Amino acid sequence: MIKLIDSGVYYYNGEFVSEGEMTKRGIGKDILTSAYKGTMAYGILSAHNTVDTVKGGDMRIRFDAMASHDITYVGIIQTAKASGLQKFPMPYVLTNCHNSLCAVGGTINEDDHVFGLSAAKKYGGIYVPPHQAVIHTFMRENMSGVGKMILGSDSHTRYGALGTMAVGEGGPELVKQLLKRTYDIKYPDVIAIRLSGKVRKGVGPQDVALAIIGAVFKKGFVKNKVMEFVGDGIKDLPIEFRNGIDVMTTETTCLSSIWATDDEVKGYYATHGRLDAYRELKPEPIAYYDGMVDVDLNKVEPMIALPFHPSNVYKLQDVIDSPYDILSAVEKEGNAHFGSGKVKFNLVDKIKNGKVYVEQGIIAGCAGGTYDNVIAAANILKDGSIGSGVFTMSVYPSSQPIYYDLLKKGAIGDLMKAGVTVKTAFCGPCFGAGDVPANNALSIRHTTRNFESREGSKPGNGQIASVALMDARSIAMTAKNGGALTSALNADYDDTVAPFEFDKSIYEKRCYYGWEKADGGAELTYGPNICDWPKVIALTDNLIVKLAAVINDPVTTTDELIPSGETSSYRSNPMKLAEFALSRKEPRYVGRAKEIADSEKERQTAGTLPKEYADMLEKAGIDVKGTVSIGSGVYAVKPGDGSAREQAASCQRVLGGVCNIAREYATKRYRSNLINWGMIPFLSDDAFEDGDVIYVENVRKGIIEGDGEFSAKLIREGASFDITLRLDRLTADEKDIISKGCLINYYKSEMEK
Repeated sequence: MIKLIDSGVYYYNGEFVSEGEMTKRGIGKDILTSAYKGTMAYGILSAHNTVDTVKGGDMRIRFDAMASHDITYVGIIQTAKASGLQKFPMPYVLTNCHNSLCAVGGTINEDDHVFGLSAAKKYGGIYVPPHQAVIHTFMRENMSGVGKMILGSDSHTRYGALGTMAVGEGGPELVKQLLKRTYDIKYPDVIAIRLSGKVRKGVGPQDVALAIIGAVFKKGFVKNKVMEFVGDGIKDLPIEFRNGIDVMTTETTCLSSIWATDDEVKGYYATHGRLDAYRELKPEPIAYYDGMVDVDLNKVEPMIALPFHPSNVYKLQDVIDSPYDILSAVEKEGNAHFGSGKVKFNLVDKIKNGKVYVEQGIIAGCAGGTYDNVIAAANILKDGSIGSGVFTMSVYPSSQPIYYDLLKKGAIGDLMKAGVTVKTAFCGPCFGAGDVPANNALSIRHTTRNFESREGSKPGNGQIASVALMDARSIAMTAKNGGALTSALNADYDDTVAPFEFDKSIYEKRCYYGWEKADGGAELTYGPNICDWPKVIALTDNLIVKLAAVINDPVTTTDELIPSGETSSYRSNPMKLAEFALSRKEPRYVGRAKEIADSEKERQTAGTLPKEYADMLEKAGIDVKGTVSIGSGVYAVKPGDGSAREQAASCQRVLGGVCNIAREYATKRYRSNLINWGMIPFLSDDAFEDGDVIYVENVRKGIIEGDGEFSAKLIREGASFDITLRLDRLTADEKDIISKGCLINYYKSEMEK
C-alpha cells in the first residue's frame, strides 16, 4: 500500500529514478546538483523569499495572506498592537469557528467576536461571523491561489491541493508578518508523495490520509519537511478528496504541502468565481527529492485511527475481524498512560456478540464537513435509519455556502430523515467544545485529531471518553447499522456527486471585507475579559530553573500542555487561561510554577536571591557572578505535537516559565512559540525528576555569542551534578528575542531606536 524511500530520488520527465540511473542517462553532475530547484516547493518558496538562498540555507519568507480563528486572533492582535501595529499589511482573515457555541464564561466568546470585528475595521481585515464557515474552508473558497503562500495560526492551515503552500504556526509568527517582518527558516527538505492507482468505492480521503500518517509519523519521515504530491493517481481524485487528504498532512508533522494542479483544480477556482487564481503547477522536467512516499491508491482500504493519536492506525476490517486482540492492546496502552488515577479506559466493552459498537458518529470541520463527504454520507444513509438506541450522529457542513447547496441537492433532508442531526459550521467536535461523548463512550469522527481529552472529557474529574478517526463513508455505514463498526468498502450505495454550486452572496451579506479599508481612528471594542499581556523581564546573566513538571511520555501534545475545549473561552485573558496549563497532565504544575514565580518576585523586590536559593547555590559550591533570576521549567521527552496555538508556551511564560528541556521537539511551531515567548528550548539527554533545580551560568552570553552548548549544574536533594544543555541553531533575531525576554519586548526595543 505505502512504501517509504529514505534516500534521494530524481523526478525525470514523469518518472522517478535514482542518481545512478540519471548518470547512466547522461545527465551531468551540474544539472543533478541544481535539480532541487525543480520542485514545486522550491519555486513557490523562492518567490516568497526575501534573501538569496541555496539548498540548506536561510530563508526569510513573506506571505500573501493570513488567517486566524477566535481562539488565537485576540492575542495576536493585542501583541501586534503593543508592538506598534498600524494596519494589516496583507489580507488577514479573522474567523469565528472555534468557540462560537461555547457558553462557558458568560459574554466572553461574543465579546471576543465583537473585538475581532472592530479590529478588522480598524486595521483593514476580513471578518467571518460565527457559523458562516470553518477557517480552512473559507480560506480554500476565498483566499487560496496557485503559487500563493498563506500563514495561519491554526496547525491545519493546509491548502496544498489548490496549489497554495500554507503553514500553520503560533500567533507570534503572524505578529511578525503583521509588523512586516519575515518567517525565518532553513530551506526545507522536500519529500515526493507519489500517488498511483485509483481508490476503490467506499474509500475516502480520510482513509488515504490515515494510511500515510500511519506510515510516516513514528519514523519522523516528513518531520519539518514539505510533502509534494505528484503522480498519475492524482488525476482521478476529486478536488475535495484531495483537500481532505491534504488537510491531514499536519498530523505527519510536516512543514507544509503542495500538489500538482490540473483541470480539476481549475474547475474549483472557476466554480468559486476566481479563475484568475489558477495556473498549471507541476515539477520541472528534472527535480530532486530528499525521499519519497509511494502510495498505491488501489490498495488503500478503509482505515481507523484508534485512541489516542492519528498515527495509531489500523485497517478497519482488521478491527472488525479481530476486535479483542486490537482493542485490548490499545486499552492496555491507554491505561498505562492514565496510570492509577480516577479513570479506567475501556475499549473491550465495545465488543458485543463479536461486533464492535460505538456510541457516536461525527462528520465535521475542515477535514470531514466538505460537500463531497456529506453527499457520500447522505447517499449511504438515504432511506435508512441510525436507530433510536444509544448511538447518535451529527454532521456539520463546513460553510454556509456548502450547507445551502446541500439543502438544494436534498442531502440535508436525507440525513435528517435518517435521524442525523445537522448543525452549522463549527470546529467544536475537533477540539472538545461540541458533541462531547458520554462517559466511557467511543466516538468515531471524520475530524482531524483524537488526542486524549480532545473530545472534551475530563479524566481528572473521573470522566473518560475517546475518539477514533474514520472516513465519512464508513461512519455513515456504521450509523446505518446502529453503531456496529462497518467498513464502506464496496458498499452498495450511489457514489455519484452532483457538481457543487457556490453562492458567494451568502458571504457578501454577512462577512466584513475590510482589506485596504483600514480606519486608524476606529476604536477597538474590549470586553471585560480581554487583557493585555503581563510584563516580562529580559534574560539575566545567569539562570536558576526549577522544574515544575517532568513528563516522561514518548510524546507530549499541545493539548496536554494547555487543554482545548472550554478552557479556550479564556483565551483572551492570559492569566485566567494559564490556570489550566498542564491541568490534565500534571495538576500540580500551576501551583508549583506560582511558588517559583513568587520567589522570583521576591528576588526582584529585594535585589538578592531568596535565602532558600542562595543557600542551595552555596551548598552546591556555585559562586554567582552577575545577575541571576529564578524561573520554572518543564521537562518533556518530545513536547509540541498537535495544535499551533501559542498558549501552550505563553501560559508557561506568564506563570514565570523560562525554558523547556526536551530530548527533541515534536514540531518546529512549538519550538518557535517557546522562542517567541522568550523561553529557551533546551535539549538534553539527561534524566530529570520533579523539583530538580538547574543552574545555568552565563546563559545570556551563551545565547547571544555561544556555540549552542551550556555547562550547567543539576541540584538534587542537596547534591550537584555537572550536565550539558544544548540548543539547536538560533537565528540572530531569535537570539535577540530570547535575550530581551519575549517578542513584545523585542519589538518595543526596535520602536525605541
